[in-house]
Amino acid sequence: MQVFVFGMIKVSVIILTYNHERFIRQTIDNVLNQQTDFEYEIIIGDDASTDSNPRIIEEYQARFPDKIKPLLHKKNLGGYGKNNTLAALGICKGQYIAALDGDDYWTNPLKLQMQVDFLDKNPDFVASFHNALIHFEDGSHPDYYVNDENQKAVVTLEDLIGEDEVWFMATSAVMFRNGLLNEYPQWFHDSKSGDIPRYILLGKHGKFGYINEVMSVYRKNGGGMSFTDGKQDADFLFNRIGMYEGIDAELDYRFHKTLSKNIARYYLMLANSIQYGDNFFISRFYALKSLILSRPNSTEHRKAVWQKYIVPHGFMKFYANTKWKLEQMIK
Repeated sequence: MQVFVFGMIKVSVIILTYNHERFIRQTIDNVLNQQTDFEYEIIIGDDASTDSNPRIIEEYQARFPDKIKPLLHKKNLGGYGKNNTLAALGICKGQYIAALDGDDYWTNPLKLQMQVDFLDKNPDFVASFHNALIHFEDGSHPDYYVNDENQKAVVTLEDLIGEDEVWFMATSAVMFRNGLLNEYPQWFHDSKSGDIPRYILLGKHGKFGYINEVMSVYRKNGGGMSFTDGKQDADFLFNRIGMYEGIDAELDYRFHKTLSKNIARYYLMLANSIQYGDNFFISRFYALKSLILSRPNSTEHRKAVWQKYIVPHGFMKFYANTKWKLEQMIK
């Protein structure tokens, strides 16, 4: 592990924001309200917002010039927001990094102190995380917590890999050691997801420790990525497939069987996607590919895929009726 020498700043807080004028004040205020026995800096990366977000950030910087460091990009950096993130990470001076999006906020003034204390006492851990509340701004869903009572206290790389998509650490909940990730592979840059790839790369270096406290709120609103991408959109699904293929190679195919079943899920979604769901041949091609990748699979899964995608429903009904008639004749 490369050794870095850090100065007086213990934690670099990075706020990643775009068109968050309705939320950014609450986000910054809750960072400024942190009670710590160490110095921390606040780096605010604004990805060329078109609302009043940059002016609000400049206002706070004028009030707290020694604490707040704005990165006000004149042109949107693209890369699904990751280029904005990487620009902010590139100037962090702290021993640890804590990130949050400009529409999220922290709810416990001791959050930074608790996570720093954990990482200081546990040098073999690369990161710590805590629970977070997911809040839907439009009221379309009830609030719920990211982590349940069964959340493991110690998380390893193996816990981040599954046959389904694994996500149980909100951006606003994680603090990790600076200096571990200096070069990012191409699959990371290509992925629309930022958290999942970063946690995989961090997991290669060590363990994550869970603090069983709810200390942040993750807002879901109309401007968020989760509202613009959907699991019926082919572009999103192809991007996820590419991400997991990149993760598979990154981990030297140690989890190939598990990740293949995960990728199979996305091919099955492609078979029902907006772009290909009505195309008989392409839809069946992706369904068949899903079936092959998911081997060995359950009898129920094979039957469902065959009946819905591979063999036309009308033929299956005809086959079932014919089989019943033949059985009656034999009797």
